[in-house]
Amino acid sequence: MERPFAPGHRIPPDLLLKAYASGVFPMAENADDPEVFWVRPETRGIIPLDAFHVPKSLAKTIRRQVFSIDVDRDFSAVIDGCAQSREVRPSTWINGPIREAYGILFERGHCHTVEARRDGRLVGGLYGVTLGRTFFGESMFSLETDASKVCLVALVERLRDRGFILLDTQFTTEHLKRFGAVDVPRRKYEKMLAEGISGKAVFYP
Repeated sequence: MERPFAPGHRIPPDLLLKAYASGVFPMAENADDPEVFWVRPETRGIIPLDAFHVPKSLAKTIRRQVFSIDVDRDFSAVIDGCAQSREVRPSTWINGPIREAYGILFERGHCHTVEARRDGRLVGGLYGVTLGRTFFGESMFSLETDASKVCLVALVERLRDRGFILLDTQFTTEHLKRFGAVDVPRRKYEKMLAEGISGKAVFYP
């Protein structure tokens, strides 16, 4: 993990997009830390869109239509959900500057959400940044079993349908590996990124 830029208390949106285009993204030590640092991993997590795998149990949940899915309906609620501390994740890296910067990107059409609701209540979601034909996944949350997973499936379907070619997950986890996530070396990732930010794909509407 590298910190190529000095920390600061605000993230200019244009700088944030340039960082993504060069393979860098911001994080914070915790929600109360006013500073951010910039990360450029030696290996990068991605989910190959042509090798995405839906576990059988999740496929059953999707067929039952347990959740309704929305896109870009309530960014603030989604980032609040992602930032909320839980037993499995007592702290968060989403601080004030990150909330502000991604909120501006949302207003500009570069940040998007996929949201799961049951009976009108938001129970899961994810958000990320789009640039060219790449979706950079940032965070997800779930208040009910499978809610965020259903959002991930809906995200991949949307990316495929709309001409995206790269889904960046930053890092891999055992959870994401169940869907086909893999690690790629930085040099290979940067070649994929160069292709992914070329051309144009529209996430929404």
